[in-house]
Amino acid sequence: MFPQSSVFGDTVLVAQLTIADLHADAARLGMRLAAGPGDDRAVERVDLIPITRLDTAASGTLVIVSDEQQPAPYRMDVALRQASARGLAGLVFAVDLALPETALALAGRGAVPVFAAPGVKPADLAKSIDRVLSGGASEAMMRGADAIARASEAASGADSTLDQILAAGSAALGTELALVDDPAVAWSAADAVCVGEVPIGRLVAHTPDAATAVALPVIASLLSRVAQRQSRDRYAPTQSRADLLVELVLAESPRVEGFVGQAARLGLPLQLSHAVAWLSPARPADPLARAPRSVQATLELFALQLVEARTEMWHVAFLQDDMLIVSTEDHGAGDHQRRVREVATRIQQQAQNLAGPGWTYTLGLGTPQLGAMGLRQSAAEARVAAESAIAAGRLGGVELTDVTGLRRVLLSVYASPISRDLLQDILRPLDSLGAERALTAVRTLLSYLAHNGSLAQAGRELVLHSNGVGYRMRRIRELLDIDLDDPDVRFAVELACRVRLLGSS
Repeated sequence: MFPQSSVFGDTVLVAQLTIADLHADAARLGMRLAAGPGDDRAVERVDLIPITRLDTAASGTLVIVSDEQQPAPYRMDVALRQASARGLAGLVFAVDLALPETALALAGRGAVPVFAAPGVKPADLAKSIDRVLSGGASEAMMRGADAIARASEAASGADSTLDQILAAGSAALGTELALVDDPAVAWSAADAVCVGEVPIGRLVAHTPDAATAVALPVIASLLSRVAQRQSRDRYAPTQSRADLLVELVLAESPRVEGFVGQAARLGLPLQLSHAVAWLSPARPADPLARAPRSVQATLELFALQLVEARTEMWHVAFLQDDMLIVSTEDHGAGDHQRRVREVATRIQQQAQNLAGPGWTYTLGLGTPQLGAMGLRQSAAEARVAAESAIAAGRLGGVELTDVTGLRRVLLSVYASPISRDLLQDILRPLDSLGAERALTAVRTLLSYLAHNGSLAQAGRELVLHSNGVGYRMRRIRELLDIDLDDPDVRFAVELACRVRLLGSS
């Protein structure tokens, strides 16, 4: 604790320096309390005089003894009696004191604080303490520089921690420094502590003053570097596995087995059961807008910290703006999907908070599936659930995929980029009609094929006159230029229609 300044009108008042303040700042000044109390008595002035002239010092004076040799025991006893009788604030010796029992007893009984400052020149020590006493700008700069030096030393170790840096800075500044959670702080703020560009909090001083203003930006930077290193060491294996997950989800089916060995080396047990959640952002006012760039890194750190203490194995990855959340457990683990939902909904809420108004995050959940192909299947289920909900206008909710019967087969096809593209090629000529009319054409074509070419039955399903269905089908045949009377062609076209509608809902 150090003297604080306050202003009243045109007068600057400086709180009185005490022996307790010097004791708190002793390490920086190169001193230690060798005997007597480190109490709250005031230090009114500092004087540099020989031990034989203590009778000239005024009450309240902190005497820096100019002698550079330890005084004889009898001389020390006399000095302590004089200091007590005259009401001196304390004695400081620029030597490594080894006090006899009588001196220790006299210092205690007479309430005389005795400091030792070995290796420090008496004149330099007097100047330093005088700066502390005056509380001026030079003292603040000196204290701030000392805090920076000690915090830097604490941060230099290979295993340094945030707590060690905070403790070193607090000791040097004489006030408690703390890292306060504040994800909303700008990463460019002077007091921001970040992991990369992701703010995790602010560095604050319990009692701010000119010295803390000097030191806090540098100490915050040191904390950021250590936090970045800790995050890298803690999450690097998980982030490496995230890259593999993206490749696995996007790869063609024949390549999947090739990932097994690489996954094993990275500690990802593909042979276990996987359940996937898919988080998709959307901005209703601007469907083509990209999610805020700052959200992704912050959300990744939040997710990794959220699942760190859980017993399941978790991974997060990003495909452009979409977030993939994977939970891996032993096959047959109960409530696997419930646990995925529990974690994923918290991440969904955090994403919404980070992105702010105008953005929605829709969550799709896949079912637990076994092995590498199962992971792809669960990811496809989750993705289709999220995309279908967004297309249907159900934004910001949690969606489960109906994965029974034919829909499960279609999801398998949809999960393969090559299969999906081949089927999309069949219907691509319809896209010339525009998005809305193309979707209407696909629905008409599917209904026509599902009813074995019956215009009347298709019309009843579509709530359209059979002549209207016939008109649409003539236009569709012209655009596709394929033989719908061929059974193989009919099967491929119907499958293409179902996959197209599955992706667009």
